[in-house]
Amino acid sequence: MNDFDFLAGRWNVLSRRLIKPLSGSGAWEEFPGFSVATRHFGGAASVDEIEFPTKGFSGMTVRLYDVRAGQWAIYWANSATGRLDTSAMVGGFDGDRGKFHGEETVAGRRVRCRFVWTVMGPGAARWEQAFSDDGGRTWETNWTMDFSRA
Repeated sequence: MNDFDFLAGRWNVLSRRLIKPLSGSGAWEEFPGFSVATRHFGGAASVDEIEFPTKGFSGMTVRLYDVRAGQWAIYWANSATGRLDTSAMVGGFDGDRGKFHGEETVAGRRVRCRFVWTVMGPGAARWEQAFSDDGGRTWETNWTMDFSRA
């Protein structure tokens, strides 16, 4: 519990995203974002909203700590679809690094997905997303977000 307390507050976010993941392309795009995160349930829940002003959409993440399992479940929704993705990313932290695994749909097919959170002090954090289409043997990082305290 309390692993996501570091995220509470306002953040400037620099995103770098692979334009066509799992396609062999190395073309990336960069764009800004702004995030506001809050903690709930005494640190057992974390909610944030992130706006991407140049992309025309925003997103919301809900993180819930399962006390029995000792793991976090992370859920995502975005304004472009208006739907909550109920396929959770599940995992936890070891020190200042958190790893979470689940599945994602890419170009109509289900692939493995991994999130890595790295806390770099009270004013900085990094989130990375990677996909694997070979059952987790290899990973392609396709989105990074560098958070700096606003």
